[in-house]
Amino acid sequence: QVQLVESGGGLVQPGGSLRLSCSASGSMFSFAAMGWYRQAPGKERELVAAIAAGGKPNYADSVKGRFTISRDNTKNSVYLQMNSLKPEDTAVYFCNLDLTIKLGSKHNYWGQGTQVTVSS
Repeated sequence: QVQLVESGGGLVQPGGSLRLSCSASGSMFSFAAMGWYRQAPGKERELVAAIAAGGKPNYADSVKGRFTISRDNTKNSVYLQMNSLKPEDTAVYFCNLDLTIKLGSKHNYWGQGTQVTVSS
């Protein structure tokens, strides 16, 4: 059983910063790819950033140069540092844990989401 808990969302002005955190339960964290997704009202959920078990990151084009994903396997945590925030970044952000590669079948776990609102 895997549980993910996000924190760090809130209201911020354009150009501001937020740091999202996600803490995972269980013993499989170090073997999992981790990701941050977001979903705005009326839009599809989209991948924002992902980080492989070995630490290699990938980013959506819309956030490259502004967001940084990182992980700390000793704390079973993944982080998303968000800088230079724009109104279009407003969404609910979800933490995702993916064990598909490790287990050989689809295994995805989701946190409850944390709201990020960028507005003046």
